[in-house]
Order: sequence, then structure tokens, then C-alpha cells
Amino acid sequence: MTAVLDGLTSLFIFAVGLVVLSLIVLFVIDRYQTADTVRRNYPVIGRMRHVLSELGEFFRQYFFAMDREEMPFNRAQRDWVDDASKAKSTNVAFGSTRNLDPVGTPIFVNCPWPTLERDAVKAPPMPIGGGAARIPYDAPSVFNISGMSYGALSTPAVRALSNGAAKAGCWMNTGEGGLSPYHLEGGCDIVFQIGTAKYGVRDEDGNLSDAKLREVAAHEQVRMFELKLSQGAKPGKGGILPAAKVNAEIAEIRGIPEGEASISPNRHTDIGSTEELLDMIAHIREVTGKPVGFKTVIGAYGWLEDLFAKINKRGPQSAPDFITVDSGDGGTGAAPMPLIDNVGLTLREALPMLVDLRDKAGLKDRIRIVASGKLVTPSEVAWALCAGADFTISARGFMFALGCIQAMKCNKNTCPTGITTHDPSLQRGLDPANKAVRVANFVKQMRKEVGVIAHSVGVTNPRGMKRYHVRLVCADGRSRPLDELYPTFVSQAA
Repeated sequence: MTAVLDGLTSLFIFAVGLVVLSLIVLFVIDRYQTADTVRRNYPVIGRMRHVLSELGEFFRQYFFAMDREEMPFNRAQRDWVDDASKAKSTNVAFGSTRNLDPVGTPIFVNCPWPTLERDAVKAPPMPIGGGAARIPYDAPSVFNISGMSYGALSTPAVRALSNGAAKAGCWMNTGEGGLSPYHLEGGCDIVFQIGTAKYGVRDEDGNLSDAKLREVAAHEQVRMFELKLSQGAKPGKGGILPAAKVNAEIAEIRGIPEGEASISPNRHTDIGSTEELLDMIAHIREVTGKPVGFKTVIGAYGWLEDLFAKINKRGPQSAPDFITVDSGDGGTGAAPMPLIDNVGLTLREALPMLVDLRDKAGLKDRIRIVASGKLVTPSEVAWALCAGADFTISARGFMFALGCIQAMKCNKNTCPTGITTHDPSLQRGLDPANKAVRVANFVKQMRKEVGVIAHSVGVTNPRGMKRYHVRLVCADGRSRPLDELYPTFVSQAA
């Protein structure tokens, strides 16, 4: 017994000595390093600052932030998506936790005689590319999956989205990273996005390859092509995929070297004017036979007026079949903070502007408008439809449906939910079969609850909503109808 006690005592003394020695080593390192002032002035203790900063993000999210406080998405928004994706009740009790006073808050104007459930219908499909594309697309869903590249997303995440989109009957945008087998796996409709680096459809010199365009278009599931001019979180900056994510498979799909950071040019080098944009759209449509549009963030808008004028000069068949307008507060896997924070108009301003410019040019029936940017709950989607969008898309909403916890680690290959990482040990937690059901549930519940708003304002389906069905809170505290703030849409429609 004495020997055991002596052994434990020696072990304890050794452990204490090891701790003391470690502290002395850390003290010396901190005192003589020059990179961190706090650690130099407060050796060892100063290290706690970094630990607490890391833990602070966790504690704020789970313990201290109120339901409507967090950015970019608050707990109330994330909880709605989570409940919708799990087919749980999205009803809440007692009263709204949303402050309705801030400027820009949408308030839908309920009708005294709302649409009866027996009279309600689903939003009808809408054709895209009719009269211009050899193979037009009859798009069935008002709510769809926005562009998220394979590479930025993991294999199981793309598989789940593909299968979920097929179950829900909506389209899935590939993002600029090319077409992978996992996009095709579920059998859903695909929108192939062509980014500035032309991944997946580029030749050895990085130029657009007609042969590869035809190869992609040969897949019946690929229904449309989208030229990405700019993205909400980084207008004027190309895609950024860290080298750690560029494995052999991603490198082959994109047509780039393995293990090197994938940095796209900040614009299409062969598109520098509205004339060249229309020429490129016509070329891709001729080669593929399918509808072609473009995605952009609106800042300067004079070029749009010029674009529509040139379309009318060339003829309506020269128009893009759709325009996707992204919000200046859109999301991304990686981007410089100044671009994320302060460049590009938000969707609230850009969408009505684009719709009005299109309608003023008499192209309402020719060009479809797709709205993107923080559309993760029914009220946001319903607002976009009221403002004049023909379709809505979401990226981060679907990430939440996959189980994203807003850990803000998308660019570090350390995503704890397996969505934006290529670490097999982290991907293991994401079951594509389970998450595909959640994706489908999210789409179906979104369409259902947007329909509920539509019925409340007195129309039979979401496509019937107009600008006079929603009001926006203004600086004087009063709300004003959207058709009063943006009247051109109504006058053109009349």
C-alpha cells in the first residue's frame, strides 16, 4: 500500500513539475516573441484572450443573442428552416418577436375576404426561353436552389441537394465549379453556371470550349445555362477556392491543377460590353440549344438601360432568356470583407429597379427575372414575388436545410457539419439520404407558406401577388405601398 501511495505521489509531483515547466517555457516564448503585444506584456495570461475570443462566438450564438439579433441570419430564421426541413410544425405561440418598426420592413396587406383553401391553386409553371432557345424550359417551381459549386460544397452535400431537388421538383444551380456526377445523381433539373474561369467548359488555355458546352448540354437534365457576371458577396471579384479543397476530382472537373488555389478572374475576359454580352449569350444558346441568361449584382445601372435598348434594336430573340439579380448582402464561401460589406445594391433596391427597366423596354414576356439574396423564409420570398420576380432562389437557406449551424468556417475546410469541407472525417456526419428529404421538405414548406401569404392577400397563388399587396415601413414610421414607391411596374402592367 505504501508503495502505491509513493508511486501516486511521485506521479503527482511529476505532473505538477511538467505543468510548471510548460508555463515557464510559455512565459519565455511570450516574453521574447514580437508578433503579439498582449502576450509580450502579459506572458501566458495573455493567451487567454485568444481562447475567450474563440469561445465568445459560441456563447453568443447559443446563450446570449436574442432570437432576432444575429447576423447574417438570426435564430428565428434558422429555426424556421430547420423546422420546415424536418417536416415539423412551423407555427409559433404568443406573439411575434420581430420588430416591425425598422425602415424597409415588409408588411403584407391582408384582404378582408382571403382566398378559400378550396379555391387555392399551386403557382403554375412558367416557360423560359420560348421563341429563342430550341429546347425551352418549362420551370415548375417559384423557389429553387441557387449556385453553390462542387468544391465549395462537399460530395455528400451536393448529392443531398440533387436528390432533394428531384423530390421537390425544383431546379439546382451548379455554381461556377462545373458539372459533377453528384449533380446528376438525383435526376433533378440543372442550371449550369459559367463563371469567369469557365470551369467545366474551358479548353487548355482557359477559353470557352464549344465541344465541352455541347457535352454538358447533351445531359437532358441540364435545362439552362447561366453566365455569372458577378455575385452578391463579391462583385468585381472572382470565385475563391482554397488549395486545401482542390483535390484530384475537383481539379479534373474544373480543368485546373490539383492542390493549387482556384482563383477565378474578376470578370469574363471576353465580355467587356453589352454588345459582347449579347453575342456570348447568342453563341451559347446556339451551341447548346437551351435557354441562356446571366447573373449579376446591380450597382451602376446605366448599362442595363443600354442592354435593353440594344436588345430592342437587335430584336427580342437576342435577349437573355432570364436575368438573375443577386443582392449585395449575398453569401459566399470566401471573399474580401470590403466587398461583402459595402459593394453592390441590396435586393430590396435592385429587384424593383431591374423589373422596371425590363418592363419599360417592353420585354416583360421575353426576359424572366430570378431573385437571389437572403431569401430563406416565406415573407422574403413573397416580397420578391410582389416586387416582380418570376422565380426566387436561395443558397444559404438550403445550407441550413442540410444542417448548417452558421459556424462561419466555410473557407477553412473545417466545417463541423460536413457541408463545406472535403475532410472525410467531417463529411461522415452528413447523410445524403436523410438530408435529401430535408431539402425537399424545405422547398415544399416554403411554397406552401408563400401560398398562405398569397391567400391572405386575396389571390389564388403566389404568382398573383403584385406590388400593391405589400407595404414597406418608411423613415417617418408609416408604411407605404410598394407600387407607390416603385410605380412604373404597375403602369407598364396596365
